[in-house]
Amino acid sequence: MALDGPAERRDEAQAAMGNGNGVAPPPLRPAGRPSGAPAFADRRLRLNPNMEHKPQDYSDVRGEYAPAVYSALERHLPPSVLDANREIKLQLMREVLGHYWPHGERNKVQRHREYRQRILNHYKPLHKELYKMRPSLFFLPTFLEAIRTNTEESFRSIMTEPVPGVYSFAMLQPNFCEMLLQEVENFEKWVHTMKFKIMRPNTMNKYGAVLDDFGLEVMLNQFMEQFIAPMSTVLYPEVGGGTLDTHHAFVVEYGKDRDVELGFHVDDSEVTLNVCLGKQFSGGELYFRGIRCENHVNSETQHEEMLDYSHAPGRAVLHRGRHRHGARPTSSGLRINLLLWCRREMKKYQKDFSGWCGECKREKKERQIHAVKATKLAFLRGAGGATI
Repeated sequence: MALDGPAERRDEAQAAMGNGNGVAPPPLRPAGRPSGAPAFADRRLRLNPNMEHKPQDYSDVRGEYAPAVYSALERHLPPSVLDANREIKLQLMREVLGHYWPHGERNKVQRHREYRQRILNHYKPLHKELYKMRPSLFFLPTFLEAIRTNTEESFRSIMTEPVPGVYSFAMLQPNFCEMLLQEVENFEKWVHTMKFKIMRPNTMNKYGAVLDDFGLEVMLNQFMEQFIAPMSTVLYPEVGGGTLDTHHAFVVEYGKDRDVELGFHVDDSEVTLNVCLGKQFSGGELYFRGIRCENHVNSETQHEEMLDYSHAPGRAVLHRGRHRHGARPTSSGLRINLLLWCRREMKKYQKDFSGWCGECKREKKERQIHAVKATKLAFLRGAGGATI
C-alpha cells in the first residue's frame, strides 16, 4: 500500500536542542574561560554516556539550558574532566552547547522561558492537587500494580499489542481525567481574559496547550520517570527507552471549531504516550503505518503494519516516536488527548536502524536471502565443476 502523502515531522513550536553526541569540541578556548579550566582543543566528548557516573546537581543553574541538559551532557565528558569542580564542568558544557546550538535557537528558547515565567507568576491553578504526583489519585490500581511489580510479564498482563510496538492499556482514573480537562479549560479562559498569547503544542496542532507552561512540568517529569520509563526500558530498549530524561507534554483538541484531523507524521520523541481524556465524541481513530527511520519515512506500508486504533477515555496507547501515524476526522463531539513525548537530550549517534525500522528490517532480510542464494549457487557450480 502506497502512502497518501509524505510523513511530516511533528516538531515543537519552540526550538529543540540539536544532537550533541560524538562531536568534536571547539578548537580554541573562548575568551572569558576561568583560569584553571582544562584545555579543550584536544578533547572529545564520549560517544556513549558513562552510566556509572553520577552527574552533579544543576537544579540551581539558570540560563539558556535546562538542568537536565547539563546532567545528561556531563556523562559524555572526557574521563579526565569528570573529577573537575562543577564550575569548570559547567563552563566546558556551556561552550560545547554554545558551539553546536545556534544563537538564534538559543534566543527562541530564552524567549519561551520568559513567556512561561510570566504565566507562572500570574496564573492561579484550579486543582492544586494536580501539581504534585499522587499515584493513587491519578492511576488505576491495575496499572499501579504492574509498575510496582516492574517486570515484562506484569506490563504485558495489562496490555494488548495489536501490532508490534504499539501497546494499549487502561491507565488513568476518571476523576483525574476530569480534573485535568477542567484545569486546561480554566487555563484557556485565563489566557483569553488576560489577552495573553497561548503557545500551541507543535506546528501541526492549532488548538490545545503545553502543560509545562502553566506549572505541571515537575509532576509530568515524575510521570515520565516513574511510570513511563520502567515500561519503555523493557519495551523499547533499542531507542534508549531506559535513558529518557526530558519530555514535552501537552493536550490536543479535536472537534467542531477545533482541529478536525491530524496528518500522517512521526513524533519528535523516542517514546510517545497518548491518553484520551474525553469527552463525548465519535471518529478520531489513530491509524498506524509502520516504524521508519529518517531515510524510509515515506516508504510504502506493508499490510501487517496497518492498524486503526479507537480511543476510549482513560485508556493509553504507547508507541515509538518514529512509528508513523495520523488521526482520522473527529466527526462529532469533542475529543481531548494528553500527549507525553519522552526524549533523551543526549541521543546516541546511530547508523544501524535495522533493529527497529520496518523498512531497514525488510531490506536487511532481502540482503540475507540474496546472500544465501548466491552462496548456494556458487556451491552448486563448484560441485558441478568437480564432478566433471
